[in-house]
Amino acid sequence: MDISLTSAIVILLMVMDPLGNIPVFVSLLHNVPGRRRKLVILRECAIAFAALVFFVFSGRRILDVLGLSDSSLNIAGGVILFLIALRLIFKHPEGVFGPDGSDETEPFIVPLAIPSIAGPSAIATVILLVSRAPARVTDWILALAAASMITLVLLLAAERIARMLGTRGLAALERLMGLILTAIAVEMLLKGIESFVSTL
Repeated sequence: MDISLTSAIVILLMVMDPLGNIPVFVSLLHNVPGRRRKLVILRECAIAFAALVFFVFSGRRILDVLGLSDSSLNIAGGVILFLIALRLIFKHPEGVFGPDGSDETEPFIVPLAIPSIAGPSAIATVILLVSRAPARVTDWILALAAASMITLVLLLAAERIARMLGTRGLAALERLMGLILTAIAVEMLLKGIESFVSTL
């Protein structure tokens, strides 16, 4: 499966899950003053972007050091995406990424940048993209930048979107994203199994 730039942006958007993160951001930042809140969201998105760019350039080396094959990466990435997709479709009381570990202080890096935006599925996805087509690293950086910008815009408008769509509207959109992500996860799993079987 050859992944286009547009497809990569869509996949990254789904695993970064800005719409699903809207309730988390609204909840954790409700005590932060309006102007400061925008700066916090900008900072957290920048940290998440930097973390994912790090894995774009270093992920392949980390896999080589650990002796992991492309087949295992495809299968592991597919499993992670599948589990995330299930939690999007079937709502979990702890949210998509589990407990947020929030407290009354201003969040820093955890849990907003990591794992809410740059979570295990996003990291696995960028490593997988680079692993499949290392010559297209510029495309993957562009896709990551585009997905991060869309995420930033959506999160800056989080309160407005939450009011406009309501709880049910957000839940419906999350389930739709989960359904699409399930299909992508299955495709990754099949690709990994096919690659593994061909080596036997």
